[in-house]
Amino acid sequence: MTYLLGSHHVTLSVGAAQEDVDFHTRVLGMRFIKKTVLYDGSIPIYHLYYSNANGDPSAVLTTFPWAQQGRFGTRGTNQAREVMLAVPAGSLEFWMPRLKSMDIDAVQSELFGEGRIALTHPCGLEYVLVGVHGDPRRGYSGNGVPEEHAIHGIYGMGIHVYDQDRMVDFAKDVFFLGGDINEAGDVARFKVGSDDFGNWVELRGNRTDDQGTWRFAAGTYHHFAWNFDTLENQEASKFEIEGAGYTDISELKDRTYFKSHYVRTPGGALFELAVTHADGGWDCDESPEELGSHFMLPPQFEHEREHIMSQLEPLRTED
Repeated sequence: MTYLLGSHHVTLSVGAAQEDVDFHTRVLGMRFIKKTVLYDGSIPIYHLYYSNANGDPSAVLTTFPWAQQGRFGTRGTNQAREVMLAVPAGSLEFWMPRLKSMDIDAVQSELFGEGRIALTHPCGLEYVLVGVHGDPRRGYSGNGVPEEHAIHGIYGMGIHVYDQDRMVDFAKDVFFLGGDINEAGDVARFKVGSDDFGNWVELRGNRTDDQGTWRFAAGTYHHFAWNFDTLENQEASKFEIEGAGYTDISELKDRTYFKSHYVRTPGGALFELAVTHADGGWDCDESPEELGSHFMLPPQFEHEREHIMSQLEPLRTED
């Protein structure tokens, strides 16, 4: 039985908060669904969430805007790099002129028989729109992007590695390799879990760049979260990973909307083992219609609301 279903969300360290909101909503047309704060550490930092129409697991991007604190990272090897998003296969002709009209540099290509557009977030993060057929996840129609061209959700993740074999071994040993390994040039890819969409891992051999930074720092990819079916199976998988010797793995953390363990992989990418538990979900503190309308804080931070808000820049988040 495969306990891991597919992707859950992607979390990125970005630059300025407002430019991040504008990029994901006004450029990519995604739905803004949550405004809260980083749960770790003592520095008030926004945690911003974007999604497709329904906020599906496998369709959520979250960001920490670190430029306000002057903390910047380095993209390199042994690091997650490409933020890969699925769009309808016939929509690339819509996206190219849209991006160019917004002065976003975009390059169209093909890999593994799929059309792609590479573009860059204002903070330097590398994004790829991948045209796919038959994806049932519903795109969000907003900011000039009609539903028939809108982002379905996550396609997968791109990792730059010094040694591809170590990541393949990890997937085969303990991380739910979901099929064959395909290769094209210096890229090897495979699926993780049982879902049909949103769960590709692409490994790009990279022995030229320096080691990328792993901490919270603007311009870098922080982690990729995988969606487990139950808390019990999540915990069993955590023990299996530890038992195989991959012991750089965290205790269970309650993120309000989901519960998670984190494990550092042999290729440097940080994986999150996430479960949306019975009391969680994006709508546990806001109604589905109001998602993203309020500044949400976990109970342990509520008494600091006024202080936290005073440390954060105001945001425009409406369509």
